[in-house]
Amino acid sequence: MKITVIGQSLFGQEVYKELRKEGHQIVGVFTIPDKDGKADPLATEAEKDGVPVFKFPRWRLKGKLNVLPFCSQFIPMEVIDLPKHGSIIYHPSILPRHRGASAINWTLIHGDKKAGFTVFWADDGLDTGPILLQKKCEVLPDDTVNTLYNRFLFPEGVKGTVEAVQLIAKGIAPKIIQPEEGATYEGIQKKENAQVNWDQPAEAIHNWIRGNDKVPGAWSVVDGQKITFYGSSLVENGSSPDSQQLQIPGASRPGLVTKNGLVLYGNDGKTLLVKNLQFEDGKMIAASQYFKSGDDLTVDLTEEETKLAEEIRSIWKGILSNVDGIEDSTDFFKSGAASMDVVRLVEEVKIKTNGLELQNEDVYMATTFKDFVQMLVLKLRGDDSKEELHVDYVEMQVNNMTIRMPHQLFINGHFLDAEGQKSYETINPTDGKPICKVSLAQIPNVDKAVAAAKEAFENGQWGKMNARDRGRLLYKLADLMEEHQEELATIESIDSGAVYTLALKTHVGMSIQTFRYFAGWCDKIQGHTIPINQARPNRNLTFTKKEPIGLMYGRCRVAQYINTGKVPKNPNLKPCSCQHFRKKKVSAPLKIPPPFPFPQNSLLQLQKMGMSSVFFNKGENCIAAGRLFVEEPIHDIFVKKVVEEVKKMKIGDPLDRSTDHGPQNHKAHLEKLIQYCQTGCQEGATLVCGGKQLPRPGFFFEPTVFTNVEDHMFIAKEESFGPVMIISKFKQDDIEGVLKRANDTEFGLASGVFTQDISKAMYVSEKLQAGTVFINTYNKTDVASPFGGFKQSGFGKDLGEISFVEKLRFKVSLFSHVYTCSLAKLH
Repeated sequence: MKITVIGQSLFGQEVYKELRKEGHQIVGVFTIPDKDGKADPLATEAEKDGVPVFKFPRWRLKGKLNVLPFCSQFIPMEVIDLPKHGSIIYHPSILPRHRGASAINWTLIHGDKKAGFTVFWADDGLDTGPILLQKKCEVLPDDTVNTLYNRFLFPEGVKGTVEAVQLIAKGIAPKIIQPEEGATYEGIQKKENAQVNWDQPAEAIHNWIRGNDKVPGAWSVVDGQKITFYGSSLVENGSSPDSQQLQIPGASRPGLVTKNGLVLYGNDGKTLLVKNLQFEDGKMIAASQYFKSGDDLTVDLTEEETKLAEEIRSIWKGILSNVDGIEDSTDFFKSGAASMDVVRLVEEVKIKTNGLELQNEDVYMATTFKDFVQMLVLKLRGDDSKEELHVDYVEMQVNNMTIRMPHQLFINGHFLDAEGQKSYETINPTDGKPICKVSLAQIPNVDKAVAAAKEAFENGQWGKMNARDRGRLLYKLADLMEEHQEELATIESIDSGAVYTLALKTHVGMSIQTFRYFAGWCDKIQGHTIPINQARPNRNLTFTKKEPIGLMYGRCRVAQYINTGKVPKNPNLKPCSCQHFRKKKVSAPLKIPPPFPFPQNSLLQLQKMGMSSVFFNKGENCIAAGRLFVEEPIHDIFVKKVVEEVKKMKIGDPLDRSTDHGPQNHKAHLEKLIQYCQTGCQEGATLVCGGKQLPRPGFFFEPTVFTNVEDHMFIAKEESFGPVMIISKFKQDDIEGVLKRANDTEFGLASGVFTQDISKAMYVSEKLQAGTVFINTYNKTDVASPFGGFKQSGFGKDLGEISFVEKLRFKVSLFSHVYTCSLAKLH
C-alpha cells in the first residue's frame, strides 16, 4: 500500500522502517522542524531513502488540524490508495480512558492496574474515533512513565501499529465505536501542575511521583527550595537507626533520609521511598546524600555508566595528548583544548553513545572531566533537562495582549525576594495606580549580586566560550527580543509612560539593533603583532591581547559588554522591562542643557527639530535640548510657531497610537517639574505656556515654553529632564558670544546647531564642548556611531567600535624567536 507517515522521534522512525520491511511504499513523511540543526530521527530515515519530508512546527492551527492531531507518542498514517479508510492513530492508553495528551502520566497517577495502547481511526474529535486495535499490559508496582513506555508501549506499540496497517491491507480492519462510559480526558501535565499534595495516602503520593517521573517531575518546596522527586517505590517500613529527619512542609510527618533514600509518609501512616532528588539548578543527587551533598551534588554512576566514563576518559586523553593523565579535576580548556577539539569531542562522544544529542555549548558549560561525565550521564538518563527558570510573574491584560512581568530581584541566575521581603510599588504614570510590588534590594542582596558578578566574570563559563559562539547567542537573544518586542514595548509604556510607538521603535527597537551590532563584533576583537628592535633586529616581537574588564548597566549597553564577557545591572526606579529582559568599568553619561543656535535655514524645519529636541519622550531623554539659543531676528516668530504646535499636541494614554505626549516617569519627577517651573517664574523668566500638571489622573505635565531666560537663572543652569523648552536670545551674528554662553556649563553630552552656512556649522561644531554635535538635525543616533560626553557628562563612549575597545585592557607580551629556536634544538 501507499502510505503517508505522520509523527516524530524514534517511535516514528521504527514504525517507518517496519512498514518498509513489510513492502509498503511510503510516499511522504510529515514531522517536526529540525532542532539545533539536527533533523528528527523520522525525518533522517526518510531523507536517507529519498522520501519527501514535510516539517510542521504545529500539528494544530487555530483549533483546526494543520496535519493531524498530535501526541508525543503517536504515529498517524493516511492510507493514500484507500481514501475511504482515512487515517489511523496510535495513542498510549486504553481508550476511551485517558483521552488527550500525557496519557501515560495519567495512567500511573490514577493508579490504573492495566496500561496499554490503542490504534484508532481518526475522526473530527480528540481521540474519539472507532477502535481498530488495542493491546494491554500489567502496571507493575514501581513502574514509571519511562519504564512503562520502554517495556511495553514503545516496542509493542510499533508492532501494533504495523499490525493495524496489515489488517487494513487485508481488508479486515475493524471499526469498533468507542463507548462513552468510563471515558476521561486529561490535559497536558506541566511542571507547575506537578506539585505534590502531601495530605493523601502514601500510595496516592507514590502514584503522583511516578506518574510524573521523569517528565515533568513531581516537586515540593523543601528547605526553601524546589526539590523534584524521582524513583518512588512503596515500602513497608523505610526507617533505619541512622536516619535523619527532613521537614517536608504540608506532610503529616517529617521525611527520613536513610542510606536507601528518602522515606516519605502519607496521611495514612504508610511509607514510600524516593531514590533521587533534583535541585532547582538541575543538579541531581542520590536522596541518601541529601545532608551530605554540600558542595558535591553528583549522581552515583551505575556499573555500566562507570565503564562509559572510562571510555570517555580515553577520548579526553586522545584529544589532550599533552596531559599525563585525565583526573576528575582536569579542565578541558586549561589543558590546551581549542574550538576544533570541542567539535572532535562532541562527535566522538556522539559515536560512543549512539548519537546522543550533544552541543558544543555543553562542553563549555561542563569543562572539567567530572562535570562532563555527570552532564553526559544525565543526558543519557534523560534527566539533563534543567527546570525552567522559576519566575513569579505579574500578569496583566493590556494593549490587547497578556503581559507577564517578573518583579523580584535577579541575582546569580535566579529570581528571588529581597532580604526581609522588602518591596516598593512601581506606579503606572498614566493613571497613578500600582502596577505591582517590586523587590527592594537590601545590603545583603547587593553583596550577593556583586559577589555573583565577580565570580561570573572571573570564573564563569561565558568568558570561556568561543567568541563566535558568544556572538551566535547574542544574535539569538536579539531574535528573542524581536519576537517579544510588542510585549517589551507595552511594559515600557505602562512602566515609564513612554509613548508605545516610540518605545517600539526606539527603546526596544534600538536595543535589538545594538545586540545585533555587537554580536557581529564578538569574534573581531583582535590584538596586534609588533616587530621590535632590540639586540637582534627582526628576531624579537611583541603581541598584544585585548581582555575584558568591568561592570555595566542598562539594556542598550549590555551588548557591548557581554560580547567580551560581562554581567548587567538594572535601573532602580522603573525596572520592569529590564527584569522582563532577563526569562566593570562604569560608563556614566550624565546630562547637558545643550545649545541650539542659528536662524538661516527653513523656519518650519527649525521649529519641528526644536520641538523634537525638547519634547521627544516627554523630555526624559539624556540628550534633550535643555536650552535653546535663538537669534533675535527670528526669536518671536519661532516662539509663536512653537506655541501653536504645542497646543496641537495630543496628550494622553501612551498606548494610544495617536498620542504625542505621555505621562512623566514617576510622581517625584512630576513634582520636581512643577517646582522647576515655579522657580523659573520667580526668577523673572517668561512662562509662555504650560508649567502645570494636567487635571487628570496620572503624572501628566503640560509641554512648557519659557522665554527671556537669562544666563544666571536656575532654569538656565539646571536641566528639567522634562518637557520644558528654555529659550534664550542672542544678538545677530554674535557667534563668539553665544558659543561662550553655550559652553559655560560643567556638562557636555550633546549639542546642536542649525544653519545653512556650512562653514559656520563646521566652526561652531568644532568649538562646542560636547561629545556629540548635531548639525541641522537632532536625536539621530545609531548603534554604529560612538556616543558619550565631555567634561562632567561622563567618561567613555557607548555604541560603536570604540565603546567596547574602552572596556578592554591591553596585555603586551614580549616574544623572543631566538630562545624558541634554541629550545627546539635541545629537543
